[in-house]
Amino acid sequence: MDKFYSAERNVQILVALLKAYGIRYVIASPGTTNINFVASVQFDPFFKVFSSVDERSAAYLACGIASESGEPVVLSCTGATASRNYVSGLTEAYYRKLPILAVTSTQNPMRVGHLVPQVIDRSRQQADTVVESLLLPMARNKEQEWDCEIRVNKALLALTRHGGGPVHINLETAYNQDFSLRELPPARRIWRIMPHEEFPPMPQNKKIGIFVGAHQPFSQELTDAVDAFCASHDAVVFCDVTSGYHGKYEFHPALVASQFDWGKEPIRPNLMIHIGEVSGDYSMDVVVADDLWRVSPDGELRDRFKRLSHVFEMEEITFFKHYITDGQPRSAYYEACRGYYQQAMEALPELPFSNVWIAQQSVGRVPEGTTLHVGILNSLRCWSYFELPKGVTTACNVGGFGIDGDVSTLIGASLVNPDRLCFAVVGDLAFFYDLNVLGNRHVGNNVRIMLINNGRGTEFHNSDHPASRFGADGDCFMAAAGHFGNKSPELVKHYAQDLGYNYMSASSKEEYLAVCDTFFSPQPSDRPMVLEVFTDSDDESHAIRLLRNAMTDGTGSVKQLARSVLGNKLTSKIGRMIKH
Repeated sequence: MDKFYSAERNVQILVALLKAYGIRYVIASPGTTNINFVASVQFDPFFKVFSSVDERSAAYLACGIASESGEPVVLSCTGATASRNYVSGLTEAYYRKLPILAVTSTQNPMRVGHLVPQVIDRSRQQADTVVESLLLPMARNKEQEWDCEIRVNKALLALTRHGGGPVHINLETAYNQDFSLRELPPARRIWRIMPHEEFPPMPQNKKIGIFVGAHQPFSQELTDAVDAFCASHDAVVFCDVTSGYHGKYEFHPALVASQFDWGKEPIRPNLMIHIGEVSGDYSMDVVVADDLWRVSPDGELRDRFKRLSHVFEMEEITFFKHYITDGQPRSAYYEACRGYYQQAMEALPELPFSNVWIAQQSVGRVPEGTTLHVGILNSLRCWSYFELPKGVTTACNVGGFGIDGDVSTLIGASLVNPDRLCFAVVGDLAFFYDLNVLGNRHVGNNVRIMLINNGRGTEFHNSDHPASRFGADGDCFMAAAGHFGNKSPELVKHYAQDLGYNYMSASSKEEYLAVCDTFFSPQPSDRPMVLEVFTDSDDESHAIRLLRNAMTDGTGSVKQLARSVLGNKLTSKIGRMIKH
């Protein structure tokens, strides 16, 4: 009989990471549901396994081992009520901050509540028994393997975080009886670095990027620290309109990274340092670095790009100041990225009248010292392609990523400083969703709203959107076309004017260019403004397609052709077959 590791991938990941963290003590209680885990550690000489029939006693045995050795201890029990007997020992461990990992094995949690024998609900734990509790489900594909790695790292790091304490993993099993795996596949360990701990060395002679998601305004001290770091390590700061960084090494990658027929390798970093929160710049998902470091005071494992290896639980300025070195400033990587951006700008063809054309024409007109809010999703995308003047503060509701409060958020910001102009660019669905705020009696004369009215959620018409395959049928319910006057030239005009707004409109490039200087004028006005711009969804989609095909080096043409002919799903499947 084979006596090696279980074929269940979630068990493999747990065992591999226990070894990576140096956790060797295991106390196993008898049962069937935990056989896959117990057998996997029993026959691995790395682990020191003890047996305890009584789970209550096992938990206290773990307290003794953890206290005496200073090392974490793993408990393993079967299904049914076995885990309930851990409560008193885990309570002791909680108040003494002892690092005990209770691995309670379970059948498929979907069986909870359906009168299945030996299945109980472990989804909630008593407050003072564990500092962290999570389910470790079966892993049947790469996405689920990544999720399991994150969950196990989170659990094992919690054993010692902020003083430490007991942690619970509810380990799902399918009772797979294959134990023939002789070599344990690796699993990715994630390191959490605290300010007082030793920092890993910064890679040398590698391309280093700093990716800034939505971020609070940068202080001058933080900007200076980031600039000094970039000069020390030839780094680039990847930004979108919500990043808030306006230092010497600012680079907006969206225009270059979104090109269909241009390889991303020239701008792709080897190491990406991730700060800030959610970013709506989806083009960054194709500029994936080999390694990812996350820097945030919350210290949480946030792994958007599935490359996370280190989390620095500290203020950003602490991190960047630590890595600043003396020496000749370097900017070759930054200059190269800037060169590609200029190349893309010069390659842009004449675009149809659309949100992206408006952004192209308007970014240089936004006055310095003002605020610009953009709506999700098309406005955010279009205005992220281009660089705004340095003194413009930008924002977008990317936290919850909904259309329901774009205009209200702008007006809220405008109330803080009535002398500062506040601009917004929003689509028609977002505008009408939030229409009532235009009648708020606190709206000041510093508010200027640009409504891009194409009569629908134009996002759903973009050629690479899943809904685009349905054509006009997608307008009925997916793109919600035809509401709110169906592009009525009078509806918003009368509403805005009756509320005291200065109303303007444009339905062509010529009309837009005739009114945009008034809209973006840095001079104060006696009334708030609404500029309604009527565009066509087909033109919007065509403009994006033209923009994304501006640059070419031949590396993406075959893949893009396949997607246009076969569709995303089938192309991805063929790509996986080719790799194997």
